[in-house]
Amino acid sequence: MLRVILLYLSKATWALRLVTGWRFARRAASRFIAGDTLEEAMEVIRSLNTRGMFVTLDHLGENVDTPEKAAIATEDYLESLTRIHEAGVGSNISVKLTQLGLNIDFDLCLSNLRHIATRAAEYDIMVRVDIEDFSTVDRTWLTFRTLRAEGVINVGLAVQSYLYRSEEDTNALLSEGARFRLCKGAYSESPDVAYPRKAEVDANYDRIAKILIDASLTHGETSTGKFPPVAAIATHDLARIDFARNCAEKVSLPKAALEFQMLLGIRSDLQQELVNAGYPVRIYVPYGTDWYPYFVRRLAERPANLWFFLSNLFRG
Repeated sequence: MLRVILLYLSKATWALRLVTGWRFARRAASRFIAGDTLEEAMEVIRSLNTRGMFVTLDHLGENVDTPEKAAIATEDYLESLTRIHEAGVGSNISVKLTQLGLNIDFDLCLSNLRHIATRAAEYDIMVRVDIEDFSTVDRTWLTFRTLRAEGVINVGLAVQSYLYRSEEDTNALLSEGARFRLCKGAYSESPDVAYPRKAEVDANYDRIAKILIDASLTHGETSTGKFPPVAAIATHDLARIDFARNCAEKVSLPKAALEFQMLLGIRSDLQQELVNAGYPVRIYVPYGTDWYPYFVRRLAERPANLWFFLSNLFRG
């Protein structure tokens, strides 16, 4: 119930106005967000690279309501690609299609993503398309497949293990040669389309992780700063991580072919442990001023994050 309430608040305009007016809320959010500016994000990327970790850079924002805002977001991503290339850091980028205009006009969004992917290809950088709530999934797939048909192959997707359809989606993506990350899902969905219980979400996560690991044996790809391998496992759940590691060891998959992906500010100790054990680790680094929805979804995901926020509240 607490998770449902927090996910409702992540979309509530009145809550956004209230919480963003609290100075301590921005301080608390800074644990999970690199800063307001690209320059601040670049410093975080360099720091993580120094610790042996790769990055996927996200410019915060979603559900834009004008073509002008979508154009600004596109330009921001183009600038971030140029900065990543010029700095020579180990990072790719993640984008949300509703930030590029998906809910305004499909062709507008497609054009913006095409522009970003073309620039990224010039720099040999991958563009990861985040999966948002269920209402966007089919349109996201259509965008991906349209660009793929045009020969754009540096765009990847994600699948969410809380959706019933995700195992089928995984097999389809693998047959098309796509790269994608496996995550649990961070939105409030109807039980008509998503598993309602955590145990079911976890079981589906493990099933899909095994499919990815088995497929990785034939692909032979390993992780690099700008491109992840086929098996990109995005979770902070130690049980899911241990399951993936055990599966990989059983089939003798090289560690460099199994990338773990985590969020900035969550389980930094576990991130470093995996790096020290020889696995590639990629950190999702968001930056920008539109931090509220992302921050509240992080609170909804783990009780520890909520207690961290409340401790800041009580300190004023």
